[in-house]
Amino acid sequence: MNRYSLNQATTKYWPLEDVVGASAKAGLEWIGLWREPIQEYGVDKAARLVADAGLKVSSLCRSGFFTATDPAERKAKIEDNRRAIDEAATVGTSVLVLVSGGLPAGSRDLDGARGMVRDGLAELAPYAEERGVTLAVEALHPMFCSDRCVVSSLGGALDLAEQFPASQVGVIVDAYHLWWDADVYRQIERAGERIVSYQVSDWVVPLPADTLLGRGLMGDGSIELRRLREACDAAGYDGPIEVEIFNQQLWDAPGQEVFDLALARYQEHVL
Repeated sequence: MNRYSLNQATTKYWPLEDVVGASAKAGLEWIGLWREPIQEYGVDKAARLVADAGLKVSSLCRSGFFTATDPAERKAKIEDNRRAIDEAATVGTSVLVLVSGGLPAGSRDLDGARGMVRDGLAELAPYAEERGVTLAVEALHPMFCSDRCVVSSLGGALDLAEQFPASQVGVIVDAYHLWWDADVYRQIERAGERIVSYQVSDWVVPLPADTLLGRGLMGDGSIELRRLREACDAAGYDGPIEVEIFNQQLWDAPGQEVFDLALARYQEHVL
């Protein structure tokens, strides 16, 4: 249980004080944070709240979105990523989750978009290392390739990450996005020390109209979560395991109820 971390996105409408308080009361060591709610709360204030509760931040989600053809827009995105690195350092996490961005509007140039991601990493990686932050490339399921993330496999994420020192760029193993890939276990072994987070939820069908909100509680779907966890362990990853679930029904439910259920499901299906 010392690896369990509830990403605050799982209880989206629950105030940060309540998520932190529940995590501390349960004797947990970690919590996962999102940029927008901690910006609204106050980044310095959020850092103090978490530290005073005796918790550590497993990751800060999310930055990236490098794919833009307009030079001014691209510059603005790089600057926002620099702010995200600073925020990660402020809350005390070494892991900044990066979602690459989809195809630029009107574009079909997938290779070009992936080149933009590589160039963005190159521009930011040295600064991130100076701040003690690793840029964590997260591959998303291929259904999000066009509009959200042109990095669609763990192998593709590693192809990008391996162009930089492991201290600068790592990868996320998100069960929801990677479980379907016949090559995922070989890629986890390949990733080794570059794995900086293992995130869990479950794949449930039918998918909702808004596929972004299609994640289910662990045990409700098709993913071999324990097998993936054991593969990450074997590759050398022994860090936090984040429960990150985007699901409108869970968001609408009482926060403590979701907190307790997620913890129980983690014990049953991930440990």
